[in-house]
Amino acid sequence: MESPAEPRDQQKRVAPITSGGGNAARLTTLLTADGIAIEAEHRLSDAEIADEHGGRRDGTQGAGSAGAGGYRERESAIVVAHGFTGALERPAVRRAARVLAGYGGVVTFSFRGHGRSGGLSTVGDLEVLDLDAAVAWARRLGYRRVVTVGFSMGGSVVLRHAAGTTVHAAVRSAERASARVRERAAATAVNGVRPARDGRTTAHSPAHVDAVVSVSSPARWYYRGTAPMRRVHWAITRPAGRLVSRYGLKTRIRPSDWDPVPLSPVEAVPLIAPTPLLIVHGDQDGYFPLDHPLSLAAAAGTEGDNAAELWIEPGFGHAENAARDALLRRIGDWLTSGVPAR
Repeated sequence: MESPAEPRDQQKRVAPITSGGGNAARLTTLLTADGIAIEAEHRLSDAEIADEHGGRRDGTQGAGSAGAGGYRERESAIVVAHGFTGALERPAVRRAARVLAGYGGVVTFSFRGHGRSGGLSTVGDLEVLDLDAAVAWARRLGYRRVVTVGFSMGGSVVLRHAAGTTVHAAVRSAERASARVRERAAATAVNGVRPARDGRTTAHSPAHVDAVVSVSSPARWYYRGTAPMRRVHWAITRPAGRLVSRYGLKTRIRPSDWDPVPLSPVEAVPLIAPTPLLIVHGDQDGYFPLDHPLSLAAAAGTEGDNAAELWIEPGFGHAENAARDALLRRIGDWLTSGVPAR
C-alpha cells in the first residue's frame, strides 16, 4: 500500500509491523538523494493514538486513521538516528521510540549498511543523506515541527545535517563516487561487458529541522584515545574487522577512505544557529571523554539567544544502549518546551 502523500520516487513499499497483535507502526523504504534504499518506520505519538477514532494505546491504528495513508497536519515528529552498528529493529532504538512517542510521532530508520537498508556504511559521511530522507518523510506525513535526536554516530550526523551545507557536500561526494563508478563501468563496457547501473543524484536541498539533540557524539574524526574507539577503528579500517562487522554486527562498511574528509561535528555546530541545539553526554562514556561535548558546546557558543545547551549526565555511559527512560523523557520535555516551528 502506498501513501498518496508520498511520491513514488521517494517510497518503494509500505508494510505493517505487528506487535502485540496489532499494527504498531508503518514500515517504508525511502530513497536517498544518491539512490540508496533506507528502511524507515513511523510510530504515532501517544496523543495521536488517543485522538484517533478507535485508536488504542498499544499503537494499533483504528479505522479512519490518517496514519493509514491520508494526510493531516500533525504537531511534532521526532526523527531518531541510531549509533554505529544499530538499526531501527534493535531493542534500544525501539525503547527510545516508545518513550519519545509520549512527546510526538517518531520516525526511526536504519542508516545505509545497517539492518535492512541498502548500501554500505560510510561511518557518518553520506549518512547525512539518510537522515535527510527521514526528515523529509516526516514533513510529508504532515508534521508541523520536525526535530532530530541522534546517538553517537547518529549524534554527529544530526549536527552535520542541521548545519545544512554539509548535505550539499554529501551529495557532491556521492556524485564523485558515482562518477568513479561510471568511469569503471565505461572501461568495463569497452571490453564487451555490460556495465551495472548506479544510483543517480540530483540537485538537492536539505530538509530543515526545528531542533537538534546530539547524544554521545564525537567532536572530531579519527579519535583513537580509548580502547573502544581503537576497536571501532579496527572494525572500520581492516579487512578482518569489516568481516566481523558484516557477519557479527550486521553492519556492512565501505572499504574506501573518505574523499574528501567531511566537515567534522565541531566544525558544523557553529553553522546550526538559530536552530535550538542540545548536547548530551555521559561522564561515564567509555568511547568519547568529556573534552568532546565541551568542545562542541564551546564551538556552538554558550551565551546569547543562539547558545547551545549542554547536559553532562552523571553515571551515563554511551549512546542509546545506556540511555535510561528518565533521560529520554527529559530530552522529550526539552524538545516540546518552547521550541517553535521555523
